[in-house]
Amino acid sequence: MSLLNFGVFNIRKYGAPSGDITNALKSAWKDACTSTSPSKVLVPSGWYKLQQIDLEGPCNAPIEVQVDGIILAPKNPYHLNGQDQWVRFQYINFFTLSGRGTFDGQGEMAWKQLDCAKNSNCKSLVMNFGFAFLNNSVIQDINSKDSKYFHANVFGCNNITFTNFNINAPETSPNTDGIHIGRSTKVNIINSKIGTGDDCISLGDGSRQITVRNVTCGPGHGISVGSLGRYPNEEPVVDLTVKNCTLNNTDNGLRIKTWPGTSVVSIASHLHFEDIIMINVTNPVIIDQEYCPWNQCSKKSPSKIKIRKVLFKNIRGTSATQEGVTLVCSSGVPCEAIVLNNIDLSYNGSKVIAKCANVKPTIRKKAPICMLPRV
Repeated sequence: MSLLNFGVFNIRKYGAPSGDITNALKSAWKDACTSTSPSKVLVPSGWYKLQQIDLEGPCNAPIEVQVDGIILAPKNPYHLNGQDQWVRFQYINFFTLSGRGTFDGQGEMAWKQLDCAKNSNCKSLVMNFGFAFLNNSVIQDINSKDSKYFHANVFGCNNITFTNFNINAPETSPNTDGIHIGRSTKVNIINSKIGTGDDCISLGDGSRQITVRNVTCGPGHGISVGSLGRYPNEEPVVDLTVKNCTLNNTDNGLRIKTWPGTSVVSIASHLHFEDIIMINVTNPVIIDQEYCPWNQCSKKSPSKIKIRKVLFKNIRGTSATQEGVTLVCSSGVPCEAIVLNNIDLSYNGSKVIAKCANVKPTIRKKAPICMLPRV
């Protein structure tokens, strides 16, 4: 739809004292959201400051926020009203976030304060974006930089697409997952570049019908399902397709991770990874059902998350570890219907090896054969 068909609400018409657009953006959003015809909130080129903000629906008609400028978060994490997300969009149908703009979380000060590796009761920091309960929505041509915590959290959404959504943070930035999905259906992440300090994309419980296509990941910790099994009442993860992606110098590649030592029972099923290029990736293909960071759990009781119907197909490139395929499944609920189809990975010029436990993968074409079970 062209600009001529929109009611355009330019934030500059609402005032922006000292470059802080918080109140102007709230006012422009309110007017646009109550419009009975499609509307657009415009943030023109320029540098702006923005405090924590909630932009909520329901709105009366399709609504777009076009950001062409650079928006800066407060550097001090304690200046964000105790919220867990800096910019939150929620309860909206037919929403679009677009433009060539950048949301800069200015996370360096916050990263120095994060002590979760030492303190299991640590307080989470602030994410750049929260997308909650959005339907039929698009996030396109937006840049997320240096988030204090996750870059984007997607929760309770249905039919939302991220395209050319680019993420940039140093590989040393802790817990800066790129896009985390939970309790959402029909989420598409396409044609995007993600470089950060944690998982490029991670799927929490209740993720269904997720597509990741033409995504470049690195630096980061790869593309992950999980971690699963840590919290009560988790929902299954079903129907994931990851295709035509490149992972470059990441700490993990394609990873499925579940916690042992809990009573949580669930499943992860119909997970499809195909046509993936690995460039110097540590642990390119990994199922880890003994995931226990910072020794926060007991491995005496095996994971109760059932992993089944997983396909790894046409995975090629270079591994930074000799062990290129690791399938460590639960002794309580062993993995089922795991297929390795045409896995062509090398380590220092030689083929990688596979190590497995509690799984009998089906091998098609070429793939490393499982060695003796890990104990």
